[in-house]
Amino acid sequence: MLYAILCYNQEDVVCAWSKDEDDAVMEKLAVVQERLTREGRLGPVARLMPTTAATTLRKDRDPPLVLDGPFAETKEQLLGFYVVDCDSLDGALEVAKDLGKANPGGSYEIRPISLFFPGEAGA
Repeated sequence: MLYAILCYNQEDVVCAWSKDEDDAVMEKLAVVQERLTREGRLGPVARLMPTTAATTLRKDRDPPLVLDGPFAETKEQLLGFYVVDCDSLDGALEVAKDLGKANPGGSYEIRPISLFFPGEAGA
């Protein structure tokens, strides 16, 4: 089963890290990522650009409204995500705990992924 591990933190805190602080966190995360790669369990990983680079489509209007910037109702922002292959939710939680030891603050949201392949039978 594939799980998405969504990485949330306060963007202003993370963006204030010095290059050395950011590099140190990335090195710790690389240890977990390398282990998952060796085990054949790591899928795509993405570190998102800051929310200042975001564009939001508000679907609740007709026609939909396109706005510059992020407009989610939260104090923490989605900063990136992992896709991991685990046998169960417990396995995905263990991966998130390992990542959490390397990355201070914030939270991880774990969600099972339902794959969708447009045009294929059963899709």
